Amino acid sequence: MALYAELHRHLGGSVVPRVLWRYLERSSSKLLSRFADYSAFEEFFTRSRSTLDEYLELHTLVESVQNAESLPYFIYRLLRGAYIFENLAYLELRYTPYLRTPKHLSQSKRIDKMAEIVEVVGQASQLQEYPIVTSQILCMHSRLPYEVNKAIVDLAAQNTKYICGIDVAGGDSYYADRLSEWISLYDYARSLNVKTTGHLYETTAGCYPELLPYLMRIGHGIQIPLLYPELLKDVAKRGQCLEVCPTTYLKTGTLEDIRQLKLVFDRCFDAGVDIAICTDNAGLHNVRLPFEYENLLTYDIINFQQLQACQDAAFRHAFAWPYGQRPASLLNGLLKPDPMKALAMRDN
Repeated sequence: MALYAELHRHLGGSVVPRVLWRYLERSSSKLLSRFADYSAFEEFFTRSRSTLDEYLELHTLVESVQNAESLPYFIYRLLRGAYIFENLAYLELRYTPYLRTPKHLSQSKRIDKMAEIVEVVGQASQLQEYPIVTSQILCMHSRLPYEVNKAIVDLAAQNTKYICGIDVAGGDSYYADRLSEWISLYDYARSLNVKTTGHLYETTAGCYPELLPYLMRIGHGIQIPLLYPELLKDVAKRGQCLEVCPTTYLKTGTLEDIRQLKLVFDRCFDAGVDIAICTDNAGLHNVRLPFEYENLLTYDIINFQQLQACQDAAFRHAFAWPYGQRPASLLNGLLKPDPMKALAMRDN
């Protein structure tokens, strides 16, 4: 029974270690030579890192094997797991299409190839056997030049069939030197009616209030309630939603204990700021969305009523969810007995 929405999942981090290992085996990848066996491979991918930069290096490795030919293999297995094991009804996949194009090509040719990558991901996501509503968020990247990032915004505006918004990723500590550039790109995106989110206020080095007015959702954003709670009033006024990914902050060394998130949730609920609970990199973490829910409940970070509020918020802030209600509400309507039919059955 598909009931949940996932708003923040990276294509590069969504591949579970076992699936990636089998792909590398089948393709006789040289990467396997770095590991003695699968156990060593899994431990390498799922262990915690000291910093966000160190953690993001894992994406570079996965991106190197994700291309137009291999993406259908990974996406099929991603959606199968999301539907069967996570009960997802809605999934937004985010990634940087430029980083899935052949490295030997020139920049202009790689930009041209991005549309093909979007088409491959879009086609591969249309699976009748696993009916999840999917859409793509294209990530601009902090280490890519302006021309590439602008082309990513243009592609998002041109292909609304498969793309529902844009993001900026690549490490939030790298935005500072190009802040005016990011502002202009987001302003440009909004002028094209492209929906926006962005990795912001994830770490203490990624706090840029100048970017907040251009975002419809905030990727992570946990440092706002932790360090700058005075900003929550404006976040609520703008109707922005935080995409909180609990396991990530332990894996990147951003937080020492998951219970530190209680202050995040408490201050957001008090200020009327919505939170969508997400996985970020479910494959690299070896976790699924229901585990994130259970973990927050187990540590008394939220209660069941607050969990439901977060689940509702995820559908309400989803960029491409086509219905006015979440699936549970639709299902309740189907299961609600018709009083006239019930009366007729009783009379018979």
